[in-house]
Amino acid sequence: MGKKGIPHRKWSKEEKLKIVKEHLEGHESLTALGKKYQIRDSTIANWVRVYIEEGEDALEPHSGNPYAALCSSKHLSEVERLRLLVAKQEVEIARLKKGYYVEGVGANKVFVTGKDSNTK
Repeated sequence: MGKKGIPHRKWSKEEKLKIVKEHLEGHESLTALGKKYQIRDSTIANWVRVYIEEGEDALEPHSGNPYAALCSSKHLSEVERLRLLVAKQEVEIARLKKGYYVEGVGANKVFVTGKDSNTK
């Protein structure tokens, strides 16, 4: 957990790779690296695991919603269209599990709890 008032630290692929290689090739402990770079050793352990399983490219920083570009794209492949559909349905299922349903369309859309009404 970060300290209050201090922005979240972003690590570049090169920085992550340097730390991972210090651990793997330099045989430096996760705790020592954590203190040296002021980062949790569990984060470094995760980077090491990802590097071993998926390689160097897996350390590339990820940000944003991977499906956002699909929503605005007019020319989707079949696989991309199906992935978008599955993602939308997963969000809908999670929302329904929490007991909400939607009334209205577009800008008039309202999320209503199902506690006081009969949904049958």
